[in-house]
Amino acid sequence: MTTTTASPLTTVLRRAAAAGAPQRTGSVRSVVGLTVDVTGVQAAVGDLVRLLPDAPTATEGVDAEVVAVGRGGVQCMPLGRSDGLHAGQRAMALGRSLRAPVGDGLLGRVLDGLGQPIDGRGPLEASSWESVDAAAPDPLTRQRVDTPIALGVRALDTLVPAGRGQRFGLFAGSGVGKSTLLSMIARGTSADVNVIALIGERGREVREFLEDDLGPEGLARSVVVVATSDQPPLVRLRAAMVATRIAEHFRDTGRDALLMMDSLTRFAMAQREIGLSVGEPPATRGYPPSTFALLPRLLERAGTSDTGSITGIYTVLVDGDDHNEPIADAARSILDGHVVLDRALATAGHFPSIDVLGSVSRVATRVTSREQRDDATHVRRLMAARREAQDLVDVGAYVPGANPLTDAAIAARPLIDGFLRQDVEERTGLADAWGQLRSVVDATPVVGG
Repeated sequence: MTTTTASPLTTVLRRAAAAGAPQRTGSVRSVVGLTVDVTGVQAAVGDLVRLLPDAPTATEGVDAEVVAVGRGGVQCMPLGRSDGLHAGQRAMALGRSLRAPVGDGLLGRVLDGLGQPIDGRGPLEASSWESVDAAAPDPLTRQRVDTPIALGVRALDTLVPAGRGQRFGLFAGSGVGKSTLLSMIARGTSADVNVIALIGERGREVREFLEDDLGPEGLARSVVVVATSDQPPLVRLRAAMVATRIAEHFRDTGRDALLMMDSLTRFAMAQREIGLSVGEPPATRGYPPSTFALLPRLLERAGTSDTGSITGIYTVLVDGDDHNEPIADAARSILDGHVVLDRALATAGHFPSIDVLGSVSRVATRVTSREQRDDATHVRRLMAARREAQDLVDVGAYVPGANPLTDAAIAARPLIDGFLRQDVEERTGLADAWGQLRSVVDATPVVGG
């Protein structure tokens, strides 16, 4: 069998012919709310369509993504401002979906929700551009989560321990310290690289987070993806996918990545805006069914694979401090653990404001030893006993000596609170955290029962 190879001239001619081939364009039929109806183009859900300007020779325009397909055409949502779009405007299918940059050249960079640099440091040195949509790792080829990962926060590393490849949520209302806790983790973690997604956050907070919370040292080993609250809902939605795709690249090259997303609730709200705009029926609290189908698609992409791991930390903004609202409830059922931040602790100046007794790690028994679990259980019992008797203590109705466990819990309160409190700039290694917890246990009476 003879194999023929095209000459360089033939290759050039083929590319020139493809570039000069006529391109089929459609037109905008209507612009209603967040959606643009386009006819005359062939595109699937997720493909990009370029809405061209009125000048006949112009090729630049506004890109939009197909979010629904009907017999009469496709419904798109712009990935930019919709000002100036009008009926009759030309539209051209690009024949591809949104792509994200990946590679080590992204470390230390700040990107927008579409993967473009916004830090003023020039073009990205990306190794390639990959589709933002990817399948989750095969469940039978995933490595088991059995190796602890240091987060640099004593309360988490000992009483709610995490493992490499675990996915857990930070559940709290607004203004309780979620972003600050994320910054502590970003600086203190033992992961190889951080990917941080700020979804739907206030524009004012972005620079503060980068300069004050994350700092130059944290940014140097991180990739930050930003989609502020004023961005179109599709950009906010895709920002989460872009960040996940970047983290997947690091995992595929054998590294342990830490993916932090603030917040998962704003991601769900963006999908609610999109779903309702294309005619989906509202379900629980106005969220359409697609929202609850999209959450596991995003969250299952994190975790371990046969090469590396993505440890996922997702903040969940609970509506009205209701931890049973739909998004919080759905996320809790998918994730491998949840950390609850308590507003009462925050108002009392207790930071990080982690409600240890309300927080659970589903892999704790796999990433800790028997001695470590015994120490953690000892402290948890004391905290639970103190909480149970707190009302009696506050009104002066508790009589010392009535319950040995309660007596021990009251006496141990200063030591335990001192252990749980941690300054934003303070970093504690994993071994040191367990050593300090051991000191708390040794300093408290041994309580039977």
